[in-house]
Amino acid sequence: MPPLYENYSMIIIKNISALRARWIIFPLYSSTFVPKLISVDNSFRYIPYAETGYFSHLVTDYLGNCADIKPFYQFAPTAEGLTQAISERSKFPVNRKALVGALTMQYECLTKHPKTEENIQLLLNENTYTVCTAHQPNLLTGYLYLIYKILHAIKLAEQLSELHPDKHFVPVFYIGSEDNDIEELGTFRFRGKKYVWDGNGQSGAVGRMNTAGLKPMLNELFKLFGPPGKNCDELQALLTSAYLQHDTIGAATQYLVNELFGRYGLVVLNPDDATLKATFIPVMEDELLYQHACPIITEQIEKLGAHYKIQAHPRPINLFYLTDQLRERIEKNSDKWEVLNTDIKWSQTELLEELKQHPERFSPNVMLRGLFQETILPNVAFIGGGAEVAYWLQLKPLFQHYKVFYPSIHLRQSVLWIGNQQARLRSQLAFTTTDIFKPVLQLEREYITKNSKEDWQTQSETSAIENILNSLKQKATAIDPTLSASAEATLTKMKHQLEALEKKMLRAEKKKMEVDLLRITRLKNALFPNNSLQERVENFSEYYLQYGPAFFDIIKEGINPLASQFLVVQTMESLNPKG
Repeated sequence: MPPLYENYSMIIIKNISALRARWIIFPLYSSTFVPKLISVDNSFRYIPYAETGYFSHLVTDYLGNCADIKPFYQFAPTAEGLTQAISERSKFPVNRKALVGALTMQYECLTKHPKTEENIQLLLNENTYTVCTAHQPNLLTGYLYLIYKILHAIKLAEQLSELHPDKHFVPVFYIGSEDNDIEELGTFRFRGKKYVWDGNGQSGAVGRMNTAGLKPMLNELFKLFGPPGKNCDELQALLTSAYLQHDTIGAATQYLVNELFGRYGLVVLNPDDATLKATFIPVMEDELLYQHACPIITEQIEKLGAHYKIQAHPRPINLFYLTDQLRERIEKNSDKWEVLNTDIKWSQTELLEELKQHPERFSPNVMLRGLFQETILPNVAFIGGGAEVAYWLQLKPLFQHYKVFYPSIHLRQSVLWIGNQQARLRSQLAFTTTDIFKPVLQLEREYITKNSKEDWQTQSETSAIENILNSLKQKATAIDPTLSASAEATLTKMKHQLEALEKKMLRAEKKKMEVDLLRITRLKNALFPNNSLQERVENFSEYYLQYGPAFFDIIKEGINPLASQFLVVQTMESLNPKG
């Protein structure tokens, strides 16, 4: 398949104001000017994460620079914090030749987008740094938040290049190809339907699994892609090439992400590489022989756990043994090291020889993965979701122990995309962008309160009756103290009766406004499927079919990588958007 953007060029005309962006997209075929029928006004709104109700106290405290959490990180996720991180990063050299050599080998079979090719070569220079995000090789990228992670890294790298013109910043997507959770990574949803691939009986690292057997699932998916058009044809060709012309899930993911984001200069790295693992041998050897990570992380967890929920726990040895079809934990038993659920055993001498000869067979778990990442990349910032931020805050002492650079940790940009229909419905219901994050029942109650012709609430009456009953209670108690309990019971009973009456009046008002309340439910279900954030349920393909590559451009334009706020994108399409 030719490169995704090679067979046509695109002109994007946009007028950017503080909150609005207008995109008009015209593909050019040869010398013929054929306008694509899409005109979209995009309104960008930013909401503090704490106001959405979807993020943990740890995350909101971290973004709010809370005193309780300051001891657990080194560089704040701000422009100032990043400047400090860049200054400190120069004191921690990495093996740039090994990194560029591995990338050069991996990109032999990939499209070499000019910006990406330039960025790979720039990594040889000491004044070049990386902005990294990481994720497992989810089938078809899994959920929207993976797309947003990548675009956040790209936008932050661009912003840092503007702030520090004497340096270069390269966005990197680090594939967690050694993860073995096929139940999670083999699942995605498209238009409400769940697709599951079980690996066709394969086990071990998902990134090493063979893609044979995916064709039936893809064919079933493609039947729902219509109607035919450029975006549909392009996406179908892209997914076919990724998963049916590459032998492994890791290679397919690297190809897919490169095709989608290579034009921005994104570098896609698969760390399942013998050369890269060789640079991590000293840490892996120390972990196998002395198990320092577990007590160091455990002590930090005890401190963090005094205030927040702990995300992940270490094991005595935080390494797996990895071969094709196998990724199992390593444990020490007396004077032997064993691979669980196998007959593989080593003496110390045999173990160290195996590590020296085959470092690629040793796989860090979540506790050591970040340490490996920062060993091989000249990284200044790591971008992750809420769970990733949480477990990175457990790791600072481990980085200090091994004298590995601990980067600035950034919460990835969360995004809610409000399409044309949902935008109209929200406007008709007179909800603000903050309102729509509220639960359905709360929105219904507020809508009825605002629009009802009758006063169905009983707060004032309840307050008046409480005052009367409290006065009666005082009189009764003055006459006979034993009557206090009886008076209190009467007051409680009256409150319950008033609450029951209010609920009945509310139900009556709901019945009168049934049509509008159904619209509220429809809006919430569209924007928050399964009562979850849109980005945690839906797949990028739904949006690509409608908007094509411009979907990524719009999201990237809206991302404010240092604002630490939830992005809401509202589109108002004036022409047919389907490609």
